[in-house]
Amino acid sequence: QVQLVESGGGLVQAGGSLRLSCAASGRTFSYTMGWFRQAPGKEREFVAYITRSIVSTYYADSVQGRFTISRDNAKNTVYLQMNSLKPEDTAVYFCAAAFGKWNPREEREYDYWGQGTQVTVSS
Repeated sequence: QVQLVESGGGLVQAGGSLRLSCAASGRTFSYTMGWFRQAPGKEREFVAYITRSIVSTYYADSVQGRFTISRDNAKNTVYLQMNSLKPEDTAVYFCAAAFGKWNPREEREYDYWGQGTQVTVSS
């Protein structure tokens, strides 16, 4: 069983930065870890993932070049550094873990989810 707890959300002005953290309990080093987000009135969407061995990362086009996903397996923690934030980045951000999936970019491919952390970007 894996439990995920996100933190680091908040209110920031456009152009600013935030770093989200996802602390995991259980042996998550064997999981691909991802971040998703859900804006009000919209479906949850993929943001980024990082493979278990940190060999590769993948980003949604909307955040490519602005967001960076990383992980510290020794600390069982995944991070999402968000720079050059825009009002359209406003959403609840979720951390998720996928086991045994190749290139997981769909919600259904993830096995465990956190409760989410709110990010609000003001214009």
